[in-house]
Amino acid sequence: MYRRLIAVAVSFAFLFSFMYMRIYVIMCNDDYKESGIAQGTYKLTVGNINGNIYDRNFQLLVNSDTKYYAAVNPTADAVKDILPYVSDKEDFYSKLVYETPFVCEVKNGKISSRDISVFEIPQRYGKNQLARHVIGYVQDGQGVSGIEAAYDEFLRSNVQKNTITYSIDGWGTVLEGIDRKVTSDEKMRAGVVLTIDKYIQAICELAGSSMEKGAVVVMDVHSGDILGMASFPSYDSDELEKAMNDENSPLINRCLYSYNVGSIFKLITAQAAFEQGINEDFVYDCTGYTEVDGQIFKCHDLSGHGVQNMTDAMKNSCNTYFIELAKHIDNELFLETAEKMGFGRSIPLASGMTASGGNLQSPDDLSLPAEKANFSFGQGKLLASPVQICAFTAAIANEGKLFVPRLVAGITEDGKNITGGEESRYSQVIDRDTAFRLQDLMIAAVGRNTESNARPCNVYAAGKTSTAQTGRFGDDGIEICHGWITGYFPVSEPEYAVTVLCEDGGYGNECAAPVFKEIAERITDIYK
Repeated sequence: MYRRLIAVAVSFAFLFSFMYMRIYVIMCNDDYKESGIAQGTYKLTVGNINGNIYDRNFQLLVNSDTKYYAAVNPTADAVKDILPYVSDKEDFYSKLVYETPFVCEVKNGKISSRDISVFEIPQRYGKNQLARHVIGYVQDGQGVSGIEAAYDEFLRSNVQKNTITYSIDGWGTVLEGIDRKVTSDEKMRAGVVLTIDKYIQAICELAGSSMEKGAVVVMDVHSGDILGMASFPSYDSDELEKAMNDENSPLINRCLYSYNVGSIFKLITAQAAFEQGINEDFVYDCTGYTEVDGQIFKCHDLSGHGVQNMTDAMKNSCNTYFIELAKHIDNELFLETAEKMGFGRSIPLASGMTASGGNLQSPDDLSLPAEKANFSFGQGKLLASPVQICAFTAAIANEGKLFVPRLVAGITEDGKNITGGEESRYSQVIDRDTAFRLQDLMIAAVGRNTESNARPCNVYAAGKTSTAQTGRFGDDGIEICHGWITGYFPVSEPEYAVTVLCEDGGYGNECAAPVFKEIAERITDIYK
């Protein structure tokens, strides 16, 4: 009997020692520690804020609007206190059934309850979101288009987290009397800095809203920086499926697509003529039409403009004049002039964001008299994007300096300083004298043209309109045309180049010119 008692005692001692050693190992092991802590806590994430997208003045283009979200420990008192403030009651009740802390949107932050913590969380896209086509959008936590896609890794690697941690028992019930831990990262400051000016962007979107389909580009003539870029129609980031099924294709950025150009190309024809040694005194008697290689080309004034010099012809947008002018221009020189002004060359703005190079006639094309006639006033195979058109307009305004258009200034870590951006780059594509002569032609077409709908009331502007044929016809048998205008202001000291495309909009002086006028007036009102 005594021996049995000793054996039992030894066994208990051994077992106790084993259990003690096991407990000691567990206490000293970090993995076990973390597991134990996790089993005693419940963490809620109340909104993640990704990297910012700024305008050129560090004004927020995303994350600027805010909403209120509440972290709720669903006690009876908490439910009673929060119900009047809940934004989506159906969502609230669906979360309530689990009887664990949850997050819900509330109408404001004026809720007082020990079991409710309210956070003011920035929203990626606001109700009146600017520059949607430039910024793009995010799906499933990944940038899909625009700057969101181009800088996806950088924007998504910078995250501001807001969390609340509760202490819970083994049944998952929040322990009373133990303070919850609220953690909020430092306010998000890192982001991508664009060349866009927030106020100019707003002006472009407001003025262009009259167009069913179209595009607006505003550029700083001294740097090539894109100050405004708006595409129409716009879309709602919360209704992407609807946008995808819209026949007007609101998701595409029309500023980057190429279109039939029309009469604004007459500026290139005039430039080539100057370089050929032909001056503004070159005259032609417009009768309303002309025949080239058996093909009839009509002027928009079928009764004819009469005797025109180059200034008259640009003001009146006389097609037959420029057809005749082109006959005296060497084909190789003609194409070289267009190429050095950026036609036929794509323009990369950011990864995945490239303005189309359009289409430029070949030497073989220009060997055909009728095709050269089309080329002289921007018809035929010629295509270009609004960004291309705005860039060559800026070159004329800036004494012949063609800047590489720039949309991204760089990135910032602190919301104050920019790094990683490319400096403005330009080529002197035409001499100053030629640029001044082209400016005079644009002044005649808009600034001194009383019939132009593009003339601002508060600033002297220069420009050229287009009505570009598409080869498509409506049910009424009338050809569908794109309306354009491109120009700059102020005339005395050019600062801004503006290009407006009204896709399928008809006459440029009717649909595009008023948009140009409004943009010029509003920018001048702000920055005069």
